Amino acid sequence: MSNDNLTIETHDRISAIDAEDWDRCACPEARDGGRPRDPFTTHRFLAALEDSGSVGAGTGWQPLYLSVKSEGKIIACAPMYAKSHSQGEYIFDHAFADAYMRAGGRYYPKLQIAVPFTPATGRRLLVAPEAEGVGDRALITGALSVMEDHHLSSLHITFCTKDEVAAHADATLLPRKTQQFHWHNQGYQSFDDFLAALSSRKRKNIRKERAEAQNFGGEIVLLTGDQIEPHHWDAFWEFYQDTGARKWGQPYLTRRFFDIAHETLRDDMLLALAMRAGQPVAGALNFIGRETLYGRYWGCVEDHPCLHFELCYYQAIDWAIAQGLSRVEAGAQGGHKLARGYLPVETYSLHAMREPSFSRAVAEYLKAEARAMEEEIEILTSYGPFRKTAAEEQE
Repeated sequence: MSNDNLTIETHDRISAIDAEDWDRCACPEARDGGRPRDPFTTHRFLAALEDSGSVGAGTGWQPLYLSVKSEGKIIACAPMYAKSHSQGEYIFDHAFADAYMRAGGRYYPKLQIAVPFTPATGRRLLVAPEAEGVGDRALITGALSVMEDHHLSSLHITFCTKDEVAAHADATLLPRKTQQFHWHNQGYQSFDDFLAALSSRKRKNIRKERAEAQNFGGEIVLLTGDQIEPHHWDAFWEFYQDTGARKWGQPYLTRRFFDIAHETLRDDMLLALAMRAGQPVAGALNFIGRETLYGRYWGCVEDHPCLHFELCYYQAIDWAIAQGLSRVEAGAQGGHKLARGYLPVETYSLHAMREPSFSRAVAEYLKAEARAMEEEIEILTSYGPFRKTAAEEQE
């Protein structure tokens, strides 16, 4: 397939792109009826964000979805947004914005190819299998053209894959390394198998935390698909508002998002609820990928020791092992995850700055940041909870 006769367009609503066409690029592996590798780039997830008013007018996330057509057929697409702030991104560019504006520039609006509010790695340049190479280059050409034509400060492709960085990083698209904590399944058949891989001290601590969490006075239930009922979202909305108010000032998702998600996404979701006297008192929401369980939101109306660790981390590990998933991604930040079996891994992004002198300055900053990030990951990994020597078991 050549670059000839390609048509690149932007769309202000995802409904302008047929769901089958979008998903043929976003998750071709799911055409057999299986799960998508990444539930967050599916048409249904992005539509739920938009239709619920979580993105769009007044949110600072204005949709500008990209599509590439060859002979009238969509061969590639990307979730792109015009951003009027830097919230809800998790690979943050506040330092870039501050420096740019102090130099007299106008940093916002900028362009972002990302899944809003979702710090989960996945393909951002969504290309049908037969168009690999051609489709992704066309998407980048289109995004950079929008940046130039509208005199925008920058383009950011966040939580993209390592392969996308390897294929497209250059003097224009600058690579950036950040880090998260992920749990990896080393062929465990049970949670006890996982514990057996830990040092004695860490193993005892996790068992103690799990026992303490179970003393909250109720039971923990895991719900997915049709097991989730509409009233569960009333409780979870209360949890989500409390966490959002403490972390971000206000929640990113609207209440309507959860109603839409119940209709279109509940097969993609795993809801862990702590029930006491028949009422949910805490909960964690996960999304289910083909190989990965993605921890996304947590909240509570009652504080109980270690219940957060149990619902967000240990129940997720238990479920992933039972389902044969290869990893759990527990979201952004959180050094406390290290002691619970979640090790640091690199995450990636690409950044283009329209102003050449600013681009050169950012490039130097990112090189230094990458070196520091690599050292930090190496140090953190050395402090991980896994057994290192037989002598350690004799502590």
